[in-house]
Amino acid sequence: MKTPSRLRPLVEDCLIDEVLSQLMSGKEADVYVVRSGSKIRAAKVYKEAAKRSFKKAVTYQEGRKVRNSRRARAMEKGSKFGRQQQEDTWQNAEVDALQRVSRAGVRVPETFGCVEGVLLMELITGEDGHVAPRLSEVSMPAEQAIEDHDVMMQYVARMLCAGIIHGDLSEFNVLVDEYGPVVIDMPQAVNAAANNNAEEMLKRDINNMRTYYGQFAPELLGTRYADEMWALYADGHLKPETELTGEFEDPTDSADVDGVMLEIKAALAEEEERLERIREAE
Repeated sequence: MKTPSRLRPLVEDCLIDEVLSQLMSGKEADVYVVRSGSKIRAAKVYKEAAKRSFKKAVTYQEGRKVRNSRRARAMEKGSKFGRQQQEDTWQNAEVDALQRVSRAGVRVPETFGCVEGVLLMELITGEDGHVAPRLSEVSMPAEQAIEDHDVMMQYVARMLCAGIIHGDLSEFNVLVDEYGPVVIDMPQAVNAAANNNAEEMLKRDINNMRTYYGQFAPELLGTRYADEMWALYADGHLKPETELTGEFEDPTDSADVDGVMLEIKAALAEEEERLERIREAE
């Protein structure tokens, strides 16, 4: 096919030898199948902010740090340079997130660099050599659904231990090959420790997985991995090797109303005695 203009710089730099086909067009990027030497890879071409339809991007970017103070000031002012820096930060966030969660033991596509708004990465394929299907296109027996759901819960926990929440995890952002699930699409990855919406986003990610796999294994619909995982994380007890159960009990400790009233009465009595001593001293 004809080489798209956004991919020409990579062809000129010999990072890509040939563009074979367009794989998909998404809300924040277009993806192409390309050949690099003897390797078939994927080239993700990020759309410009004005053309991107990803909603509430600012919500996801909360807590992301920009090390260069000049860049940070420009981004705050919204200058042309600042807008470009925002784009670079958005794109590089995915590279950083993919590399960090990969080191944490999560299966994601290997990255080979991000050049001028194009991320070159591994193309995930199935046994037949064709592009691996999305989870949304896959059906499975209950036993397989339970096994893959368990894998995904491990992946989400490992990401969280690495300080990252996917933020848009669903059956549309997971591929499936012969080895199991592969997590994709992470430009919106959330800083777990610095984003005020982290808990909400984590629970949404986990519950999306529960709902999808629960179609094939209804017993998963009663699990509470989201509450369990966040409680462990908030208490500092979540580790990559933590064995999750999917069970969680809401706090049942009721307020000791009688005890509180007794303390209030004692305080009032003490204050009354103090005032009485003041009156007697006058």
